[in-house]
This record gives sequence, structure tokens and C-alpha cells, in this order.
Amino acid sequence: MPIRDVFLPLVGEPSAAAIAAIEKCVAVSGDFGAKMSAVAIEEDIPVRPKVISSDLDNSAATEAIRSVTDAHGLLKAFDLAAVRFGLRNERKLMRWPTADIASNFAEYARLKDLSLVPVSSHDGQSEKIVEQLLFKSGRPVLMCPEELAAELPVMFDHVLIAWDHSAPAARAVADALPMLQSAKTVHIITATDKRMSHEMESGTALVDHLAEHGINAVFEAVKIDGSSIGKVFEAYVKKHAIALLVMGAYRHTRLNEIVWGGATKTVIGQPPCWVMMSR
Repeated sequence: MPIRDVFLPLVGEPSAAAIAAIEKCVAVSGDFGAKMSAVAIEEDIPVRPKVISSDLDNSAATEAIRSVTDAHGLLKAFDLAAVRFGLRNERKLMRWPTADIASNFAEYARLKDLSLVPVSSHDGQSEKIVEQLLFKSGRPVLMCPEELAAELPVMFDHVLIAWDHSAPAARAVADALPMLQSAKTVHIITATDKRMSHEMESGTALVDHLAEHGINAVFEAVKIDGSSIGKVFEAYVKKHAIALLVMGAYRHTRLNEIVWGGATKTVIGQPPCWVMMSR
């Protein structure tokens, strides 16, 4: 299914990295030929007040210096990029309680083909937003790492599929078909030290499946060799100049990944390139 309707959630401040990510997300949406709907959130910023003589005065001072994040600045960056790339778009400015932002984004995303999300490295709010979109929107998520945004390509010429024959991985491949069909090279890897026959057969079968969609892919098993699977993906991305990583999210339980770590948590925490996830 072609991607025609894209959601862009915006939170935080319009830093140089955030603006670069917004511009790159708009450019990608334009390349899809999609309409983009941006929703920017004004969040309260409580500032610790100076110590004052009475609790009443202290409370009044807190209220007086409370501010909000610069959502208008984020939307301004979006508007400028939309004009630059001739993007069909709509935009909204919302004021939601911080605790409700991620779940409200997920609800909004249910009627979109894709959520395109700027992600800050090791940022708790970014991770929560991505997780809620994965678990509650029913739609795929495409992450744009803010720290790398200026150098990220707009075209996904070289794509990597992280394959483990799980249902989330299969969903991710299906959701990414439009991108896979336009790619110049498609790599499929299974990260394993055992190279079991069923894993090799599954990877070969995926190559055959993609060929039915006109996609010429190659498969290989990559050794973990004492590293984490997430780090294996990162190293492969750098070595092969991968533009887009496609992977399923949370094959193991989310709690296990939070406690013990896992590929999904590693990649969400610091995406090595554009990353498309489905669950």
C-alpha cells in the first residue's frame, strides 16, 4: 500500500537538531507524495521558585514564572519546510497534560499510514512516544534521529531488514514494501551465533518472498560474537552505508527488554539511521 497520509508528532524545543529533523521528515514525506499532519504540543515548564517567606507567596511565585515549551517555534519550522518542499499539510497546536501526550499521539496516529517521529538520543519522552505509537496506534513508526538528521538521506537507496522470523518482523517487512521496492539494495540479516538450519531457511524464504514483489534482496547471518544485537545492527548500518533499518519491535516482552535490555530498546534509545518499526 502506498504511503499517502503521514503523522508528525512534535514536542520539546526548536533546537537546531530538532529543526533539521523536522526538515528531513518533511522532505521524506514529500518524496512519498504524502500529506503530512503535524501536531505540536505546548508543555508546561515548571521553574523552581526562589525561597520566599510563606508557602502562599511561594505558590504564587511558582505560578508567576511557569512557562511552556516553544511549540510555535516547532510549527514555524514545519511551515517553512512544507513551503520549501511543496508539501500538502495540516497542522495543529495542542495543550495536553504531559502524562497524556504519548497515548494521545497514538490515538491520533490510528488513521494515518505512518508516524514519522523525530527522536532524541536516550531521551525518555522520545522513547515513551515511540513505544505508545508501536503498542497503541496499530500503525508503523519511522524514526528520524535528531542528532544525525542533517546528514540523513531523503532517499532510502540502501535498506537493511533485521529478520528473526517473528510476527513483528513480518509486519515490518509488509509495512515497508513501498520503500523496499524503490531501494537500490536490500540486505537481510539474522543476528545469531548458531546459524541453525531453520534460521537460514527463513532468511532464504524471505528473499524469495520479496522477489515476488520485484525486490532483489540478499541474505546473510551475522555473528553476535559477544555484542548486543542492537550494536550488531549499528555496526552493519555503518559498514554498509545503510539509509533505512527495518525491524520488528519487542519480540520478547517489553518488561524483559526494559530490565535486561534488547534490540528494540537499544535502537529506540539511539537510532543509527532512519529506522522503521512495526509490531
